[in-house]
Amino acid sequence: MLNFKKLNEIKGDASFRKFYRNKNNHSVIVYAKKEKVKNLLIYDAINKILNKNKILAPKLLNQNYKNNYIEVEDFGDNTLYKVLKQTKTNKELIFIKILKTLRRLQLIKDKQVVNLNNKKYKMVEYDNKILSNEAKLFSEWYAPRNINKFKIRNFKKKYENEVNKLLSKLVLKNNTFVHRDFHVSNLMYVKNNIAVIDSQDALIGNKAYDLASLVDDVRFKTSNKLKNKILKNYFKKLKKTEINKFTNDFEILSVLRNLKIIGIFMRLALRDKKKKYIKMIPYAWEMINYRMKRNREFVNLKLILKSNFPKFVK
Repeated sequence: MLNFKKLNEIKGDASFRKFYRNKNNHSVIVYAKKEKVKNLLIYDAINKILNKNKILAPKLLNQNYKNNYIEVEDFGDNTLYKVLKQTKTNKELIFIKILKTLRRLQLIKDKQVVNLNNKKYKMVEYDNKILSNEAKLFSEWYAPRNINKFKIRNFKKKYENEVNKLLSKLVLKNNTFVHRDFHVSNLMYVKNNIAVIDSQDALIGNKAYDLASLVDDVRFKTSNKLKNKILKNYFKKLKKTEINKFTNDFEILSVLRNLKIIGIFMRLALRDKKKKYIKMIPYAWEMINYRMKRNREFVNLKLILKSNFPKFVK
């Protein structure tokens, strides 16, 4: 059993996990008592799938699942977020390199692996029911703090109905490995290669989702010009007939993802006392506005949001 007092706790993420650096082993201890299956068992299973497909992800070194921790490779602290924050970095070139990793992720065919408990883990489909429930985080956590109690019930009904209508307009198949949080804070530079971390939420879903996570990332601001360049580069690999379908799904998933994120950030602030996430909410609104104005499918959603959040919806 490890003595956690002798280890250095390192900065964590929005999950219930804690991370400790074990300098002697050049490793990281991932500790999770809450949501243990997802944060330890599934996390390692997805990493195994990634490594099997020659994508860098933390390999399991040791495990003591019974006592709520696993030990994985230490990739250091050099996230692509840090790299992109450097003033002399050519952001477009970095994103082109990231797109290569994304395309490799999207070629993964493995959906099943043996986990650290010697049981089969099969990846779940990212269906419209899950996407709908995620979008409800906005109406459950953010809306009640911004709409008076007499209007909230009516708003929830209209909003959730419109979310389901938008989801019914997705056209791409649910047949692709989706990391679900594919952004620059979850990508690391390791010996000139890109490594993927924080993969425990991965599912089999829509090909446009991870691109939306990357391009319209709430944590790292990019200009609309750069966003369009990244998309143009990705679209080079698509047939002309696919681009319209992809753009439709990309914009719908981007808007719903950022509504979900606003809900999650409010929940983190209120339930988990992680107030720092509040400051990122205005930028999420900016991206929602940007995507909504480009697609006629958002006319109804825009009206619903504008009548309830006039400060944020243009």
